[in-house]
Formats: sequence, structure tokens, C-alpha cells
Amino acid sequence: MTTNPQPPTPDMSEETVLAGALPLDARADLETVLAAWHTATLRLEQTHEALRAEVQRLTDELALKNRELARKNRLADLGQMASHIAHEVRNNLVPVTLYLGLLRRRISADAGSLEVLDKIAASFTALDVTVNDLLNFTADRDPHWRTFAVKDLADEVLGSLAPQLAAQRIQAEVTAGEGLRVTADRDMLRRAILNLVLNALDVMPCGGTLALDAVEDERGVSISVGDTGPGMSEEGRRRAFEPFFTTKPGGTGLGLAIVYRVAEAHGGQAAGENQPAGGARFTITIPHPIREAAA
Repeated sequence: MTTNPQPPTPDMSEETVLAGALPLDARADLETVLAAWHTATLRLEQTHEALRAEVQRLTDELALKNRELARKNRLADLGQMASHIAHEVRNNLVPVTLYLGLLRRRISADAGSLEVLDKIAASFTALDVTVNDLLNFTADRDPHWRTFAVKDLADEVLGSLAPQLAAQRIQAEVTAGEGLRVTADRDMLRRAILNLVLNALDVMPCGGTLALDAVEDERGVSISVGDTGPGMSEEGRRRAFEPFFTTKPGGTGLGLAIVYRVAEAHGGQAAGENQPAGGARFTITIPHPIREAAA
């Protein structure tokens, strides 16, 4: 009595049914082919996911570069306009300052008029500071490279502000090794450090501690200025180096923008953050010269 072959159970796959209908050798070959196909499919899926992730990364990177390029183009246009305005204002400030000096001599006996004249002169001094900030912001020159001690520059900047530090009861602390040297444009770096210190003084009108630190690592020399002020808001942290953005009444909003330009001119970076213990810290990093890296 013959029996009919049993149909495959519902949970058997098509590959299993096909393999079961073949001779042993052919069945083994088919199983090998199917395993290889399965492995290739998995690898193809993994490759697809890797390519998709890489395309997304490149897309994000391109968008970031485009935003940075657009920002630089806007800054270039803004710089040209600001430079023109600054030169025009300075050209007109020179004769006005001379006229104020002549007027002061003519009314030297009139105390009331002299008081008014002093206020006018103070306003022109503030305007001159703004013009200087504009000219420093729009200055587009290559650094004049030289190697010098960081601590000497830090002491020089703080020494020039000693009266203001004392008046505001601010304790200044400098942490920089005597042998720590940096290769940079000294005048440009001095301006950047001065702006960072002045920024710290502005947020500590009633006293505090100013910490000026300099360290060296594989990236280069990093100079930081920290304060014990109120710290930055989220918007302030995000827009700190944006030209003309300021949270100070009467501020030009160019102090930190100049710091950013100095760092950029040296191929370095500028960054700002809130400190865990309170206050803010701004850092400018000047990379090592290329010849040192090559050596």
C-alpha cells in the first residue's frame, strides 16, 4: 500500500521545501547559495545604511559650510561699509577736536561754559572709541609674526588697567608659565586680550575676581579670561562674537567681534562659555606655527 507524500506544513519556508525536494549534494549546494545570498543581503543593507548616514553627514556639513560662507560674505560687506564710515567720521573728528581746544582757551574764565565743553569733549572721546573699534574690526591685514612671552603681554595689559582694577575692587590673577611663548602678531593679540579683560570689567562693576590663564597643548596656546560676573544668557552665549550685538548700554558690540577676527587671522579659534562656579570665560587659541608641526 502506497502513501501519498505529505504536503509541507504551513510554517515551512519556500527555501526549505525546495531544498527538501533535492538530492543531498544539490541540497547542500542550495543551502550554501542561500546562506551566501542572505549574508550578501545583510551586507548590502549595512552598506546602504552606512551610505545613507554618510550622505546625511555630508549634507549637514555642506549646509554648515554654506552658512559659514554666507556669514563671511555678510561680514565682508559689513566690514567695507563700517571701514568707510569710520574713516569719514575720523576725518571730521580731527577739526572738531581742534575747534574744541580753541574754544576752551577762549572761555577759560567761564566755569559754566567749561563744564558744558567738558561734556561735549567726553562725548567726542566716546565717539572716537567707537571709531577705533570699527577700524580694528575692519582691519584686514596679515599678522606680523614674532615669538614672545605670554606672561609679559598679560602683565602689560593688566598694568595698563591697574587704576580701573583698583577703582572697581577687582582682584586680577595671572596663571602663565614664565617660559610659555607664543608666535603671533603681538599688537593684534594685545588688542584681543585687552578686549577680553575690558569685557570682564564691564560685568563686575562692584568688584570680583578676574582670572587670566594661559596654557599650551597640542592645539597651540590658549589664553583665557574668566570673571565672577553674572554669566551669559543663552542668547548672549550664542551671539557673543556677532558684530554689533551687545547687552551693555552704550556698547558698540565690537569688542568680542574683534577678538574673533584676531583669532581667525591667526588660524585659531575664539570661544565663550559659562563657568560652573559662576561667571563667564572667554578663550582665544593661537595654533602652533606650521613649521613646528612639520618639524
